[in-house]
Parts: sequence; C-alpha cells; structure tokens
Amino acid sequence: MSDDMTDKSTEDATAAVAEKPAENAAFSGSSALPEGELTRLTDDIIAGLKTVYDPEIPADSYELGLIYKIDIGDDRAVKVDMSLTSPNCPAAQELPIMVENAVSSVPGVKETKVTVVWDPPWDPSRMSDEARLVLNMW
Repeated sequence: MSDDMTDKSTEDATAAVAEKPAENAAFSGSSALPEGELTRLTDDIIAGLKTVYDPEIPADSYELGLIYKIDIGDDRAVKVDMSLTSPNCPAAQELPIMVENAVSSVPGVKETKVTVVWDPPWDPSRMSDEARLVLNMW
C-alpha cells in the first residue's frame, strides 16, 4: 500500500473518532458501514457495556469510565481498549472477559477483542455524573 493510501486511511479513521459529550470513551467506526447501522451498533454496544459491573463497585464499566476506546471495523469486528480502577483490582482477570462477552453478544458484532491499557491511568474524573451519583462522589 502506498504512503498516500496509508495516510488517507489514517485520516479517515482519525476523522471518525468522536468524543461522546457525556462519556470519555472514544468511538471510531468504518465509513464502509451505513450510518444507521454504525449508530445502532454503537448504541447496542454501549447498552451491553452498561450490563458489566465491577463486582466491588455498584456502577457499570461504561459509566465508571473504564472504557477508553471502541473501534468498529468494516467487517463489524470490535476492538475495545479499557482500563481498570487499579492494577491490583481483584476483578482484573474477569472484568475484561465480561466486557468481551457483553460486546460479543450484540447482534451484528462479528468478533470482539478487548485490550487492557494503563495509559492514561484511570482516575475518578473519568466517571460520568450517573456513576458519581450512584457512588455519592460529589
């Protein structure tokens, strides 16, 4: 592939990333998917992520701000970058698997890959207002 084509692909992918106003997760999706399908997949993936709770915290992984990036590919394969509240989190083994299962269960998702990232480190400022309310952290 020529550098021009690589640069164009990178520009398109970067242009597709949009910060959701109330959340911290960045979304990117393929321009090859119809806009309505991409919107449906995004909404359904978020709904799935909201079913995944940290066993020690009564808030879901999405509202806690553990989900950093969701990338939906042309082939509907989904890549998720997530973090944990701490590297010593007791749920460190099970939480990424729970996220993978939740996203994989969304109709239309081909396959899911979850990567745990530590940069930037998670901190309470990533939580949504909903999570702050549940955890009484105002």
